Amino acid sequence: MIDAHRPIKATVAIPVTVRDLLPRDLPACTWSGSAGHLRHVERALARAAKGEVDYLAVCTPVNLPVAIGGVDYRLSEGAGTLWQLAVLPALQSRGLGTLLIQAAEQRIGDRGLRRAELAVEEDNPRARALYERLGYIAYGRKPEAWDEEAPDGSIHRHETTCVLMRKNL
Repeated sequence: MIDAHRPIKATVAIPVTVRDLLPRDLPACTWSGSAGHLRHVERALARAAKGEVDYLAVCTPVNLPVAIGGVDYRLSEGAGTLWQLAVLPALQSRGLGTLLIQAAEQRIGDRGLRRAELAVEEDNPRARALYERLGYIAYGRKPEAWDEEAPDGSIHRHETTCVLMRKNL
């Protein structure tokens, strides 16, 4: 008998697929960042149409993106640079980020490149630990800055230091 006062716990497994992120997916990706961030993703999709980048989505059976991220082929000679990696917060630590990165690495290899690179903020040890588990090695640091949009629409400058990481594929 089910007791209405005790929560019921269960594990549910669903299949996911990795495909190109499409402009029609953007309304379902509001979890990944602000409206300003989604405008950056939209511009990246225009670059994807030119072959300059790949932008991937891990999707549920009903085709909703739950993890997204890009690979830029113009930032570093001989490498694909992973950027804007994000997983739906409620589904983090479930293997979706790993799947997304592996798919991105496959795309890099498909272009004949043998190195993947990325930058992770120093104050994001959880993401850095994931990258290290996947074989990425730190090789430097650099200051970074970008504009961020607050929920009220105001813009402020985010300044940070990133750890540069790479992996031979």
